[in-house]
Amino acid sequence: MLKSSVQLRLGQNLTMTPQLQQAIRLLQLSTLELQAQIQETLETNPMLEAEDGNESGAETDEDSLETSALPGAEPSDHYDASGNPEAEVIPEELPVDSQWDDIYDMPVSFGSADSEQTLDVFENQTGPGESLQDHLLWQLNLSPMNDRDRSIAITLIDAINDDGYLGEPLENIYAGLMAQGMSDLEMDEVEAVLRRVQYLDPVGVGARSLAECLSLQLLQFDASTPHLDLARTMVSDYLDQIGARDFRRVQKQLGIDDEVLKAAIQLIQSLNPRPGALISSTSTEYVIPDVFVRRVGGTWRVELNPDIAPRLRINPLYASFVRRADTSQDNQYLRDNLQEARWFIKSLQSRNETLLRVATAIVEHQRSFLEKGDEAMKPLVLRDIAEQLEMHESTISRVTTQKFMHTPRGVYEFKHFFSSHVGTADGGECSATAIRAMIRKLVAEEPQGKPMSDSKIAHILVDRGIHVARRTVAKYREAMDIPPSNERKSLL
Repeated sequence: MLKSSVQLRLGQNLTMTPQLQQAIRLLQLSTLELQAQIQETLETNPMLEAEDGNESGAETDEDSLETSALPGAEPSDHYDASGNPEAEVIPEELPVDSQWDDIYDMPVSFGSADSEQTLDVFENQTGPGESLQDHLLWQLNLSPMNDRDRSIAITLIDAINDDGYLGEPLENIYAGLMAQGMSDLEMDEVEAVLRRVQYLDPVGVGARSLAECLSLQLLQFDASTPHLDLARTMVSDYLDQIGARDFRRVQKQLGIDDEVLKAAIQLIQSLNPRPGALISSTSTEYVIPDVFVRRVGGTWRVELNPDIAPRLRINPLYASFVRRADTSQDNQYLRDNLQEARWFIKSLQSRNETLLRVATAIVEHQRSFLEKGDEAMKPLVLRDIAEQLEMHESTISRVTTQKFMHTPRGVYEFKHFFSSHVGTADGGECSATAIRAMIRKLVAEEPQGKPMSDSKIAHILVDRGIHVARRTVAKYREAMDIPPSNERKSLL
């Protein structure tokens, strides 16, 4: 038989307040996401407003119609001699237990206020570009063609992928056209229309293979071009051997010397294997850095980007409408929005403070990288920064995700400065980023006719005191999209 009893238990748990949830959410947003969130909050919360560039603190111009009244009092009914309402002094004490410091101060901008106005208006315009299909259809509409052939051409253009190749077998396209009512259609008609599509711009579009794409481009060369016939033969019959860098077999089968082979390969390399990429429908996206790192004297200075977010403040006129003893629905709405505005401003301040602290700590660890480059990158993990700043590792992970740092060496994501390490001969550590930089440099300096194998690169690194295995070199090389030694071999 079950008996009921009363037990007392002690325990600890973390309760996330709405303020903490908001601060964490803002912390993990990227710059573009943060700007969108700020704009959304400005549109939904009447208590928040963005300051103009010429405003200073809570001061207002004499010609401004904005008024400020005592909390709990009605708006002023007094007017000055010019007919404007008289602005009363806002006291130190505010509703909902706050002080009047609810202004989100951004750092001073490096540029002048007129810098954006001096930019070319055309450079500031962004939008989706023309797609490859639109570009081809525009040319098709200018070509004399009967309705039957035009329908076939439109179907073929729809089947061309972003690289410019025909993405479907011609047999499937033919069967689809037959199913659409062209019962008397012949395969020769589809091939004839395809040849017309292949003469559209960009040259090589509509090809069914790499060899056909390159051959179409070679047809556009003048007949007097040196080694043109040899290049056509190599593209049609020896493309696999050329791709595998098996030049000796190609020379032996064609009976040509090194100079002729080099000239023909140079002609082939001048072609575009992805003609469709010339017509891109994607708009250019620019990375907006969150912090700037500059060398001032002998020290490195980290500053927040002042242009990533506007200066926000609480609207003093609307805040003056809040009455302490009023429990009406309208007054409660104003009080709730005032409190949410204060939380949002403080969350933004907390985000920027955390971002600046983490960026400063990263720069302190990676000063050698800023001065010497990738090969001087030191090993660094999230735990190192978390312990230094006495923060949780998850917080550091949020700060370093989709946040970018502008340095004299370029713009890098925060996570670029974190990497694992391997041991060195003297008992020290070398970061994976530095090892990748060394591998990249060794490959760039190797003889083109005799590239180094992964084992050879590993042996060189061991001689430099870095204990790294051949499979580790292969892993780093593949991560940098560097082909193996047999594919790097070249006669040029």
